[in-house]
Amino acid sequence: MARPRTFDEQQVLTAVRDQFWDAGYADTSLEDLMRVTGLGKGSLYAAFGDKHRLFLRALRGYVDDSHGHLRQLLDSAPRAVDALRSFLMAPVSDPDGAARGCLMANSTCELASTDPDVLAEARRAYDTTTALVAECVARAQREGDVAGDADPVETARALLTAQQGIVYMGRAGTDVAALSATARTLADRLLPRP
Repeated sequence: MARPRTFDEQQVLTAVRDQFWDAGYADTSLEDLMRVTGLGKGSLYAAFGDKHRLFLRALRGYVDDSHGHLRQLLDSAPRAVDALRSFLMAPVSDPDGAARGCLMANSTCELASTDPDVLAEARRAYDTTTALVAECVARAQREGDVAGDADPVETARALLTAQQGIVYMGRAGTDVAALSATARTLADRLLPRP
């Protein structure tokens, strides 16, 4: 008879997520995972499978949480254009987080060319983000803050690409003040007033 779990699964996944986020997949060892979770190898693998499956589960949880926060950001702003600008500025909204980057972006750079599961997760993440941002672009058009002839999906892809470029440059060590200025310039170019 299997013993009941005596750990908080969400706490474990958060600790694992943070380990992968800080060190990357390749530089995270089983010993690292055991250390941050306080679990032994048998408990970890029995509950979550191998390192790869544990990583994918943590990554999916991160992406789903991020989409929940994005939906809240986009829906809660009084004007959609302000939400779009906040989306573009998000990578520099936390100066300490700019160098850490985004777990999905970091993982895409590290693994997507060799791991079909990570590539599939990246496509799912970026397609969902594009759809959420496109809805907000359409709302900004209805509110008269974005040109009506702009394609919402193409505008959303441009905003996502610009935002991910800011994430990448933050990971490369670009100064937060310079990143903020760049993000504001991109917002002015990509979200011109009609």
